[in-house]
Formats: sequence, structure tokens, C-alpha cells
Amino acid sequence: MRFLLPCLFALITGCASVLVARQLDERFGPADPGHFDRPPAARVNAPDYWKEVRPILDHRCVSCHACYDAPCQLNLSSYAGMTRGANPTQIYSTRLIEEAPTRLGFDAINNREWRARGFFPVLNERRQEAEANRVGGVMYRLLAMKRDNPGPSSGPITSQDMDFSLDRTQVCVRAEGMDDYARHHASRGMPFGLPPLAEAEYATLTNWLEAGAPYAPPAPPTPAIARQIALWEDMLNGDDRRSRLVARYIYEHWYIGQFHFREQAEINFELVRSRTPPGQAIEVVATRRPYDDPGVDRVYYRLRRLEATAVAKTFMPIELDPARLARIRGWFFAADYPVDPLPGYDPGLTANPFVTFRALPVDARYRFMLDEAQFTLGGFMKGPVCRGQIALDVINDHFWVVFQAPGEREGELTSRLLDAAAPTLNLPSENESSGGLLAWRSFAKQEARYLEIKSKAIVRLASVDADYKLSVASLWNGDGKNPNAALTVFRHFDSASTLRGLVGERPQTALLLGYPLFERMHYLLVAGFDVYGNVGHQLATRLYMDFLRMEGELNFLALLPSGERQKALDHWYRGRKKAHNDHFADASNYFPADSGEPYLSSTPLEELYGKLQKRLAPVREPALDWIGSDLSDAQLVQIRRMSQLKGRPVSHMPEMSLLLLEQPGRASRVVSLIRNSAHSNVAQLFDEEKRRLPDEDSLLAIDGVAGAYPNAIYSLDAEKLPDFVSAVASLGSEADLVKLTERFGVRRTDPRFWPTSDAIHAAWRKTTPREAAILDYSRLENR
Repeated sequence: MRFLLPCLFALITGCASVLVARQLDERFGPADPGHFDRPPAARVNAPDYWKEVRPILDHRCVSCHACYDAPCQLNLSSYAGMTRGANPTQIYSTRLIEEAPTRLGFDAINNREWRARGFFPVLNERRQEAEANRVGGVMYRLLAMKRDNPGPSSGPITSQDMDFSLDRTQVCVRAEGMDDYARHHASRGMPFGLPPLAEAEYATLTNWLEAGAPYAPPAPPTPAIARQIALWEDMLNGDDRRSRLVARYIYEHWYIGQFHFREQAEINFELVRSRTPPGQAIEVVATRRPYDDPGVDRVYYRLRRLEATAVAKTFMPIELDPARLARIRGWFFAADYPVDPLPGYDPGLTANPFVTFRALPVDARYRFMLDEAQFTLGGFMKGPVCRGQIALDVINDHFWVVFQAPGEREGELTSRLLDAAAPTLNLPSENESSGGLLAWRSFAKQEARYLEIKSKAIVRLASVDADYKLSVASLWNGDGKNPNAALTVFRHFDSASTLRGLVGERPQTALLLGYPLFERMHYLLVAGFDVYGNVGHQLATRLYMDFLRMEGELNFLALLPSGERQKALDHWYRGRKKAHNDHFADASNYFPADSGEPYLSSTPLEELYGKLQKRLAPVREPALDWIGSDLSDAQLVQIRRMSQLKGRPVSHMPEMSLLLLEQPGRASRVVSLIRNSAHSNVAQLFDEEKRRLPDEDSLLAIDGVAGAYPNAIYSLDAEKLPDFVSAVASLGSEADLVKLTERFGVRRTDPRFWPTSDAIHAAWRKTTPREAAILDYSRLENR
């Protein structure tokens, strides 16, 4: 009987929805799925979309409704996303068969097509009149629900009907189901689990919705921007084979980015494949992966304007300027080399970039990736996903990344290595999006073979070339001016962030990347990863990343004296089960030769960290040392005190918090508090909590916003900073954290929530305007 009742309830609810739909049709006429394909023009008495409506949507709605993890796939970051509507299918789920992609701007060209793909409207698509737009608009009804049922104004939310877990069961309600939804879930109005809109904001949005959601396209870019677009598209669409292969390489690395020009930095563009050449309207080629067969004889690479609001969890900005264009031309076009023939699009080959782009100079490819290394590495966290605990539990919470310096000798060695090892460098994505674990053993064997070839090649070179010694001096220093020479990665459980520079005195681990490893990471985790793929594909990607992470760690340990490497490796992998192969378990097996770096202390690993900091100091960004922060010396002492906190007290802090420091007479300051959770190792797929080492946890206070998903927000006068630091240092339980929140926190229910959020975003835009974007509040804790 207990199984029949839910079915009976669903049947009754479904019948009721059909009845209400008929009633709406009788009152306001049938729905027109193509209504918003011809957006209503702006009206005299209606709020202006760009000046009045869009800012409210950005700062009150987009914080949850953007990217793939938007509830019910309702993406409110653009007008197109709003009119597309919602879909109950969850993108982040365990599926046995790959899902059809639903990427906004790619997989359907109008709302009629989206309706055929299972999306339903949240705006009224029946007869356009104020009453119909109120009664038949899901968005209007949810805003009104929140106004009528604002929820508590203090303390945590205790309603059993409010579930804030990421994997909660979605309820995606259509207009015809809103009456029943409001009766049973009155507390679930929008913004969900946050304070209601201010009266003026509510009036603006509802008046706009009542007016039929009028819209006008944004003003076009200036003629100067149009000329720069033409220059870039000219470079990307040359007719000769070399130009076409170079453009393909650039696209497969840049397709995830947002590009702007200095003269109008507020306008972003994306790089797409089009059926049409420059000068004609873009006809986008939509494929599951950037290297899939486009289905046309030739594609053109075009810059398409983005109307969507930039959100921190996916925003990867790059400025296109004459200097960058000149660098690319110098890397790829200065030398004369043949490209014959052009590679095709066979899935077994395109997933292996070393085969596809073999004709392009290795040094050019590597320098292209290094030039924006933060962008390239950040793509692993921001590119094809918005959420990824399965993918991200393969990395530590705090690690450094440095790079082998590019150069003629390094390029020649890499070219010879790739020629010898190319057959062993296939990636799981060659099985497309429905790969399973049955292919895992073959990839494990290939990786073992590759490491064997690589180790022998390095040893052989070291034996014949006395000058070839791996040392700190052989690491890339950014050519003395590029801060991408070193990166720090922070993992926040199921999200991660990447900062330029070496952050923190001592990381949990470190990676040394050369071109082959850097490229494989990109094609594994970005170009080849499919968020719509089946569980086998996603799990195989995670397991293969184990190989790549360990290879990078062993590269780094090769900088140590040969007798010290195993000690460091064993510490990084305490309690590890049997390694995938002997190269990962035995540091001397991986690279038996000694390094060329001299050591004077009895703690060479600590000494190595210091050497790295010294070598990369010239390209270190001032904000990492709080230079220019306008905080007093006494306040900086407290900030540094926080960054020295370790152990059990720190383990009670949220993964990522934002601290807003109010300074009378001066601008507010945002501080990111990052808790680095320690683990005995990250070589196992499950039971993460069993590998936790809370006594080794650490906290870092970072100037500005570092991360897209704050778990907690604190706000206090700067003079209270010593009290806050002392309270954090004395945390001993969950109850203590609740007291900290009561004293300094800005909870979900706090009337100060939206003003505090606005202040954080304003401070971020002021300090780093080219990187600031909208934060995601879906991970905010409820305590």
C-alpha cells in the first residue's frame, strides 16, 4: 500500500494539472511556444530590461540560477535562458546512458525547439495581458509566494520543507501546478531559502513581468571593437592548411573562455565554430565535444557576443589585444613547417592531441598554454562542469603547480618522447560519452608503458648531456613578467579555485608540469569531458586523473635529492592501497638519476619550497602579500595570525568563507577564508572522511574573493577583527561555530544578507574589475 499511495497522489496531481491547464486555455487562449522567439518590444511604462531588470536578476537570482547546476535547469543569466524555461531532468545524476545535451545557445536555436526537448515556460506564453502574465507565469507566482511567506528573519531555517542539500529532489512546477504547489510548499518562494526582494525590487520585476517581459537587444559594440574582431577572425580563418590547424588548436583550448577587448571590457565574447565565414551571420556548429566531427566540409572560427551575465563558477576571462595576437603569430607562424594533410575527426584520433596536432611545433603549443596557465588549469574546475566532487576528490585541498621551462632543447626532447609514446597516450574520451570501466585496464597498461618510455628517455638524455639536470633554474619563471609561472589550487570539496602565484608558506603537495602532462590534463578534464556522459565515462575520467596527478607529483619530487624522494612520496600517500603501477610507488623507479639542485639543510623539501618562492618572487602579484590593501599594520597582523591557524579549531570552519571588513571612511574589504582539509591520501575513490586528518588542517586568509561558492559569510567592523580571529582560534565544536555565526555571521535569514552581498560584489569589482563575477549561494550553510 505504501508504494501505491505516491502513485495515486501523482495521478491525482497530474489530472489536476491537466484540468488547470484547460482552464488557463479557456481564460487566456492556448500557449504559443514561439511567443518569446519574437521578444515583446520595450514599452513606455514598463521597466527597462537592461537598466532596471537585469541588475536585479543578476544580484538576486543568478546566484543560484546559472550554469548546469541551476535548479530545474532554469538559467536566469540571460533573457534567452529565462524564456527557454525549466526542465526537470537533472544534469548531475548517475546515469547508465549518456544524456542529450541542453546547452543554452547551442543545442536548440529557439524556444519551440526547447519545448520539444522537454523545457516548459516560466513566463506566460498565452494571451498577453497583465492578469494572464500574473496567473500564467511561474516566475511571477514564485516571487509573490516569497513576498507572502518571507520566512524567518533570524537564526537558521528550521522548516522541514526546506532542503538545501545539492542532491535534493527537485520539484519543477509548471504554471498549471502552481496553486497546488503554493498550498503544499508555501515557504519555497523565490529567492529560495534567502531573504525576499526589497519592495522596490519586487515592484520592478513584477511590473516588468506583468508588461509581458519586454526586451530589446543590447547596443552593438563600437566600430573599434568590430575592427579588432575582424583582425582576430582573419587570423583564425586563414585558407592554408597551417592556419586551419593552428585555428583548430586554439579553438579546442579557448572554446570555454570569455573574451573581451580593453575598450569595452564589459562586453564578453565566446569562440565558436560556425558554418559561415566572417562577414556573415554566425551559424553555430553544435557538437558534444570541441573536437567532434562538425559535419561540414569546413568550419570557421568566430567570436560570438555573450549576453549572459558572468558568473564566478564559469567565468574565465581573457583580454584580446594586439600584443596577444602578435605572440600567437610569433609562436605558430614565424617558423616554416609543413602541414600535410589536415587531420580528420575520427573519434579514436581526435581525443589524442599529440596525433591531431603533431605537425605544430611542440614549443609553440606549450607556450600558448603557459601564456594563460591559470586559464588553462582553471578550465579543469570551471570548464565543462559547475559541480564535481567525484572529479575533484582526486586532488588535494591545497597544492602548488609549477612548470618546466619551454625552450629548444625541451621542445626537441618532448617531440622525441611524443613520437615514441604517442600510441600510449590515448585518453578515456576516445570512447566518447558512454565509456565504461571495462576499458580501464588497457588505459592503466598504457600509462605504465608511457612512464617507462619517459623515464628511460630522461635518463638517457642525462647520461649524454652533462648540462641536462633538473633543477629550480630549469623551471619556467614567467620570462620575468608573467605571473602565470606558478599557480595555487584550492579544493573546496566539490568545487575548486586557481590563483596565480604560490599561496601559503607550505602546500600539501606540489605538481611539476611539462607540455605532455599539461596537454593531457586539458583533453581529459576539459575538451574530452562530457557532463552529460554516463557514469562509466565520468568515473574513468576521475580514475585516469589519478595517473596524471601522481605523474606531476613525481615530476616535482625529482627536484629533490634521490634519497629524499621516497620519504616525501610516502608521506603524501599515507595509508595508500597498492599503487596502480610501480612507477607511482617507487620514486627511484620513476626517475633514478639525481637532480641538479644543491641542498644545504636537513629538510630538503622545505628548502625546495623556499627556493621556488625565491625564484618566482619577481612575478608574484602584490595582492598575495596584502600590498595596497589599505588595512592598518595592526589589522594585517591579525590577518597573518589567521593564516597561521592550524589543527582542530580550523577543521570546524566552513570550506570557504567570505569576510567583509567594514572600515569607516574607507572602502570595505573582502577577505577569503580557505580551510584546507588534510587527508592521508587522495588515491582512493570513496571513504574520504575516513582519510581525513583534521589535526593537519590549515586556514588561509586571502585578499579578495578566492572561490565561487561561499559556504558562510561574515561581516564585522575592522576594529573587531582581533575578536573574530580569537573566536576562530578557539573553535572546539559545531556549537562553537554556531556561536561564531550568531556573533559575526550573515545567515540566509539575515535582513542584512542582500546588502552584504551587494557590498561584497562591489568591493570585488573595485579591486579586480576584469575578474569579478556573480557568486553562487547554493552552498551556503544553514546553521
